[in-house]
Amino acid sequence: MDQNTRDIIMREFRSGSSRVLITTDLLARGIDVQQVSLVINYDLPTQPENYLHRIGRSGRFGRKGVAINFVTKDDERMLFDIQKFYNVVVEELPSNSLQLFANPTPWAA
Repeated sequence: MDQNTRDIIMREFRSGSSRVLITTDLLARGIDVQQVSLVINYDLPTQPENYLHRIGRSGRFGRKGVAINFVTKDDERMLFDIQKFYNVVVEELPSNSLQLFANPTPWAA
């Protein structure tokens, strides 16, 4: 993708006219978009230091944010390294979590 196309996509995302941005480690640093509340890591970064830059895109400026990691058997070692590096435990989502997204409860009026 050329630079002009990337610039257009980022402008659309920052303005809110595009609500989903799929990216790589290329934008793990340097992107500053306040309204990001969810980061989904399709794959884990190859360096533990980059994990914080990726998930730090969510919940900026005191807002709450969520990071979801898709972790395969091959990723378990990297997840262990990330947890050790940051001295944290990345919790597994409960198996019924997808039901929350599939059948959202309507808000009472």
